[in-house]
Amino acid sequence: MNVITVEDYVELSATAGRLITELVRSKPACTLGLATGSTPLGTYQYLVERYRAGELSMKDVQTFNLDEYCGLPRCHPQSYYRVMHDNLFQHVDLQQENMHIPHTEGGDLQHQCDSYNALLNSATVDLQLLGIGSNGHIGFCEPGTPFTRETFLTRLSDKTRQDNQRFFNSLEEVPTTAITMGIKNILQARSILLIASGRGKAECVAQMINGPITEQVPASALRQHPNVTVILDQDAAALL
Repeated sequence: MNVITVEDYVELSATAGRLITELVRSKPACTLGLATGSTPLGTYQYLVERYRAGELSMKDVQTFNLDEYCGLPRCHPQSYYRVMHDNLFQHVDLQQENMHIPHTEGGDLQHQCDSYNALLNSATVDLQLLGIGSNGHIGFCEPGTPFTRETFLTRLSDKTRQDNQRFFNSLEEVPTTAITMGIKNILQARSILLIASGRGKAECVAQMINGPITEQVPASALRQHPNVTVILDQDAAALL
């Protein structure tokens, strides 16, 4: 696990953005695994800026998102489909057919999990971008998720819903379930890039890097992968 500590969120976003840009330039038809939440937004802004400057094309890139809330229509401003379109997809030359996000509207959710898992297994993710939840979750793989789990329907923990309440008008509006890649899916990526910012992430980052490898800290599974880069700002690295 290669740990890089930078000064602040701006530098973190630029550092992560540069790594992704370098991959896309060297392999234009690469496959990226993408994350949501607030931490990756600066990284996506960096990619948009490189595209607008004529320094990056993503027209042959394929993307797979980690997860999606259940119970929100895709047009909802906090659906991850909408978040990705608002912050990245509509601003670059990604092709619609190459953008993959779990479907959670209507129908059989288990079937949707199985379909997304089959799609994932038909590709190889070159770089998986991750954030980390304050309870150590990656994707929506909450504490206790088996490391062997593939794409599944998960119930969000109270902690995760409380953390995400800031994106909604009330806790009651925060979805209780989601479809997420499993830890097994995440570990199948050729390389993994985890970014964390802020003092509120310091404890879970320390557990991920220095604590036991345990299903109670899902991010600790990343220490079983041979090619992981972690980028932290000073606050997130405070307990290392």
